[in-house]
Amino acid sequence: MSRRIIPVADVSAMPDIAGAPLTPRGTLVDALVRPLRDLRISVTDRCNFRCVYCMPRAVFGKDYSFLPHGALLTFEEIERAARLFVAHGVDKIRLTGGEPLLRKDIERLVERLATLTTPDGRSLDLTLTTNGSLLARKAQSLKNAGLTRVTVSLDALDNALFKRMNDADFAPSAVLDGIAAAQAAGLAPVKINMVVKHGTNDAEIVPMARHFKGSGTVLRFIEYMDVGTSNGWNMTEVLPSADVVARIAEHFPLVPLEAHTPSETAQRWGYADGTGEIGVISSVTRAFCGTCTRARLSTEGKLYLCLFASAGHDLRALLRSGATDDEIATAIGRIWQAREDRYSQLRGSAAADTASNGLARVEMSYIGG
Repeated sequence: MSRRIIPVADVSAMPDIAGAPLTPRGTLVDALVRPLRDLRISVTDRCNFRCVYCMPRAVFGKDYSFLPHGALLTFEEIERAARLFVAHGVDKIRLTGGEPLLRKDIERLVERLATLTTPDGRSLDLTLTTNGSLLARKAQSLKNAGLTRVTVSLDALDNALFKRMNDADFAPSAVLDGIAAAQAAGLAPVKINMVVKHGTNDAEIVPMARHFKGSGTVLRFIEYMDVGTSNGWNMTEVLPSADVVARIAEHFPLVPLEAHTPSETAQRWGYADGTGEIGVISSVTRAFCGTCTRARLSTEGKLYLCLFASAGHDLRALLRSGATDDEIATAIGRIWQAREDRYSQLRGSAAADTASNGLARVEMSYIGG
């Protein structure tokens, strides 16, 4: 059997914890004065879809070797790391994958994380991103465990097109059932992410807007991004968000809305008749690196500072080395304070090539979106 590995360079040594400790004080900023506020945790590298822009079957086929169970962070390790991130200022945690609902007993992890509070006593915004395939059966138990909201990926309503894109013979009707179950369970507002690939599914933009208008969900359109190397990204397949907004506005007049927070990635637009909103995420044509507050923890405990990073920092080694909470908090603090990542602002420049040192970027399926 051939062995395929995710093409990503990584840092195998433990982060430096020597010297004076860095005590969490609820606020931590990087080298560009961006605070640490959001933590995205990948709980599995496995997925039951083979979406063409994320886990194409040509790379992630039947012979692909996923991580062994022992390599994954345990729920106890995830909770411990999350608690230290929260002490540094994180107030939003998103569980991702792969497909996070494939992780056995995911509700147990949600229960653990739901008990965490910020230094000033606030509950976390605890969310999860899913392809929706298992959501109908899991929505209520996730809500009962303490999950706040869900984001569901759905790239088309057309049955044949959606099946071609997910390459798993999975129908959009089942995803819609999952969305309905999430709404019924109170995981609201449900956000729906559509990755727009020019020439592939852009004809679905208006039908998607029409379907979800007035439904109480928030539909967001994401520019096809150059995450990793396995998806064969090409700039010609990017449909600028401005064009997405223009297409929808031809049918449903839109008005701009203010961002909820300065670090929000989506530009918000409301329907002029008051029946809801859409969002556009434009990391290719309108970089938002300047307000990025997100750190990412991979399935086996590597800390990444950017969705387009080439290397991570091995927190699992620290967690399993006998390091104290103070030592791990110090490592997290120093890593974030040194952060200068801003790939989307530099995309295509010599500076971007220098920053990556010619290394392959981490795959979306490995680190989560």
